[in-house]
Amino acid sequence: MKTISTHLSYFLKDREVKRNLSILLRYVAVLVAVIAVFTVVFHFIMLYVEGKEHSWITGLYWTLTVMSTLGFGDITFQSDIGRLFSVFVLMSGIVMLLIVLPFAFIRFFYAPWLESQIRNRAPRSLPADASDHVILTNYDPIARGVVRRLERDEIPYVVLEPDPTTAANLQMDGVRVVTGDIDDKETYEAVRADRAQFMLANHDDQTNTNITLTVREVAPEVPVAALVGHENSQDILELSGATQVLPIKRWLGEQLATRITAEYGEVHPIGQYRDLRFAELPVQHTSLEHQTIREARIREQTGATVVGLWERGSLQPVRPNTPLAPTSVLVVTGTTEQLRALNRMVVSDDTHTEPVVVIGGGRVGGAAVQALHKRGVPVHLVEQKRARCKVLRPYCAEVFCGDAAEYALLEEAGIETAPSVLLTTHDDAINIHLASYCRRLNSEMRVVSRITHERNLEAIHRAGADFVLSYATLGIDAVYAALRGRRLVVLGEGVDLFTQAVPPSLAGTTLAGSHIGEQTGLNVVALEHNDTFKTNLGGDTPLSSDNHLVLIGSDDQMETFVEHYE
Repeated sequence: MKTISTHLSYFLKDREVKRNLSILLRYVAVLVAVIAVFTVVFHFIMLYVEGKEHSWITGLYWTLTVMSTLGFGDITFQSDIGRLFSVFVLMSGIVMLLIVLPFAFIRFFYAPWLESQIRNRAPRSLPADASDHVILTNYDPIARGVVRRLERDEIPYVVLEPDPTTAANLQMDGVRVVTGDIDDKETYEAVRADRAQFMLANHDDQTNTNITLTVREVAPEVPVAALVGHENSQDILELSGATQVLPIKRWLGEQLATRITAEYGEVHPIGQYRDLRFAELPVQHTSLEHQTIREARIREQTGATVVGLWERGSLQPVRPNTPLAPTSVLVVTGTTEQLRALNRMVVSDDTHTEPVVVIGGGRVGGAAVQALHKRGVPVHLVEQKRARCKVLRPYCAEVFCGDAAEYALLEEAGIETAPSVLLTTHDDAINIHLASYCRRLNSEMRVVSRITHERNLEAIHRAGADFVLSYATLGIDAVYAALRGRRLVVLGEGVDLFTQAVPPSLAGTTLAGSHIGEQTGLNVVALEHNDTFKTNLGGDTPLSSDNHLVLIGSDDQMETFVEHYE
């Protein structure tokens, strides 16, 4: 009874519900008036036309049986006027009782009642003993990926959602959510922000600033990571109290720029996990072409270890007899000196001095252009908007303002001789089209692109892209790296770096005996013990319970590992 009264009280307080009920009651009043009029007319016709007298109850009874189409037939008119009146009452009843009334009841009462019940179901707070949880202020694509990893690693979290209906729907989908205004101090008190281990502000810059200032009133010490879109907002967010500011769009441009091939035989550093450094090496036009991993003797000559091989968007495990095609890109690990030695080993006299082509000069494209400029790589920029062309002109060897779909413009930009092209438009369909177009104009160039939606990953690789990275994937990696307190390592779209303690079920076995690759698809790239790494792994490498596995693969593969071995 208490629950019903609570729901009813919440229901009746809603301003829109009050308006809907007012409309419904007015219609019911009109319906009652119509029934009363029909009852009076029934008496008039029966008395003065038919010569019969009936009680008022009988008149009401006849009106309702005719309007509801029951038509028992025990009371009928014999005259034409009476029968015409019966037809009119019948048609009015069909419209008013059988069509309009059910619709009005559902639209103005039943549907709002159900919605209010759903809204009332959304949690308003976390339990009083909640602690060491992660707070996410918006359930966007980045938050969805972070939630998936938090659930995999059994880290408690909560998502804030201002709309109670949306919050209730998220809860039904299995998301731990609390409804409340994200700029309200009471909301952060309700989610125990002062006892959280991490918080993410992932709205626009202005909203993130408001969130950070509000949180700091409740939880001065909690680490707050804030996404930032405009560079000018970075200082504001830091002054507002953000512990870490994550400029994902700038990082996306810089990450894409590291995958550009400016000259042959160049090792591209892509990240670092403690003392373990990762880099990529395009095989094209190096001494490694058409050799196998065993014949290349990279580990023997440099000490660096090949841990994977990119082949048009797919990360493949490596074996001693794995062939190295011109389109292959090696993923290697090692120390700084080992990677330098690898760079010296593969350096070629056949270097490429032609400018790379960047298509799109937005925030991502602009960041890529500036990153390439710092590396001393000449850039030809193709951009439609003249204002962006003007801003980025100092960082480019040449700027071409116009539509990248025009062959003459791309030809003038040097697409046929460029070693690489970088596609940075925010429209996946345009990037897919341009990837296919550029690949046909220059079959040997390296095509690097951004995407917005993960569902377009396979399509853009089929179109000819060699490397693809999305804003959401980079955001997920960046947020989780900030949460874990480690450096950002970006291996590629759908591929991440994981560390996992050797499960008890694998302790005492060998790497070959664990069947990790066969069972999960993950690549074991190193073993960590007391902050030291062993990368020279073989099938007979023993696995100890005090070791940690360093693996690369997808989130799905990591979930399979946890389910299978733990």
